Amino acid sequence: MNTRPRNPARPALAALVAAALVATGAALVYGPAAHAASVASSTSATNVITMPDFSVIAQQQGAAVVNVSVSGNSAAMAEGDDEGNEFPGMPTRPMRAQGSGFIISPDGLILTNAHVVHGATDVTVKLIDRREFQAKVLGSDPKTDIAVLKIDAKNLPVLKMGKAADLKVGEWVMAIGSPFGFENSVTAGVVSAKGRSLPGDSGVQFIQTDAAVNPGNSGGPLLDARGEVVGINSQIYSRSGGFQGLSFAIPIDLATQVKDQIVATGHATHARLGVAIQDVDQGLADSFKLETPAGALVSNVEQGSPAAAAGLVSGDVIRKVDGHAIVAASDLSALVGQSRPGTTVSLDVWHQGRAEELHARLADAKDTQLASNDQSASKGKLGLALRPLDPDEKLAAGVDHGLLVQNVAGAAARAGVEANDVLVAVDSVPVKSIEQVKKIVDESKKAVALLIRRDGTTIFIPVHFG
Repeated sequence: MNTRPRNPARPALAALVAAALVATGAALVYGPAAHAASVASSTSATNVITMPDFSVIAQQQGAAVVNVSVSGNSAAMAEGDDEGNEFPGMPTRPMRAQGSGFIISPDGLILTNAHVVHGATDVTVKLIDRREFQAKVLGSDPKTDIAVLKIDAKNLPVLKMGKAADLKVGEWVMAIGSPFGFENSVTAGVVSAKGRSLPGDSGVQFIQTDAAVNPGNSGGPLLDARGEVVGINSQIYSRSGGFQGLSFAIPIDLATQVKDQIVATGHATHARLGVAIQDVDQGLADSFKLETPAGALVSNVEQGSPAAAAGLVSGDVIRKVDGHAIVAASDLSALVGQSRPGTTVSLDVWHQGRAEELHARLADAKDTQLASNDQSASKGKLGLALRPLDPDEKLAAGVDHGLLVQNVAGAAARAGVEANDVLVAVDSVPVKSIEQVKKIVDESKKAVALLIRRDGTTIFIPVHFG
């Protein structure tokens, strides 16, 4: 079976690597005395770089890291080629793959990645003492890429859970796993960033490290300088299929939430709000009169969704959820996705130039989701030639109002508006006539935000004048 990482970011069956430290005029301190320290400290005379003793961590924690071998058939297990293409017409054949995992309870509970055991008909867990056990998959959650295994054993070594929320960028971290089948390989590096979002709808805010993670490392633990688990190695960014300095781990805080649900019910649930959102850039911030380009801009609201019931509309900017700041759209996706269905959340919203507070009762993510005469607008400032939609065009676009973009020039063209787009609103005001558009544009000084419907997708496009 092919388990090499996707290109550019895809699951990688994996562990973490030794990072080199380059210090000028600094003393390096190693050994047990430095075991619990992972940041630099200084004295008045010289800088002292304190490093954790990775050998101590490996010796103490390595016994709780396992190798996970899976077998199945190509139809169920294949992940596609390096470009993410799949081949459903290919004949099925037996396939095998390897990943990593770690023990979290003395009676044999093991955490790993969902993609490690995806489609597997047989799962074997090998301990560091060479014993092998057939494992039962208690459940897996593809959305967060978490799976829980159970083996029939007792008095097993376990890893202690840490807190990913307490990690700091620049801290030392270490991983243990089976890259390319080389069991219990130890690698180390630093935390490069937190809260990273990757393509897809997982809603996971990954821990990024510069530790070497390769195929076979997936499901293995990311450990802090105290030897506590802070993440599960899951993905790499690679153009070659191997490590290129960008590795991503699922925060253990999230993994523990998912694990608890799987152990209790056999599956994990995720909530949904029912909105299409996008990031707020400087142009959109100017258009909506926001002080900073932050928040999740609502471009579409599902009919009958929790968002609609709460009163959210296109053009609203969600800035906080239960007091947690939303900087990027992915922050909202993560907070909502990690909530339980039925939870009521408080939303701080920027609505038509003023702050409002709304409350939404989140739904279950598994429930149904997304359920002529030519005229011209002034091209001098905006650059659009528009005409009203006929009934068939409204039906095809999935809107009940709007104007068809016939031609684009000037500011609108530079912003990315295209011919045959449907203009639905300007600065959150639904538009049904060219006169409306002209009036809003004439009253705007710096920029306007155009709500555009294109190929079934609704997006805001900021247009700057001048």
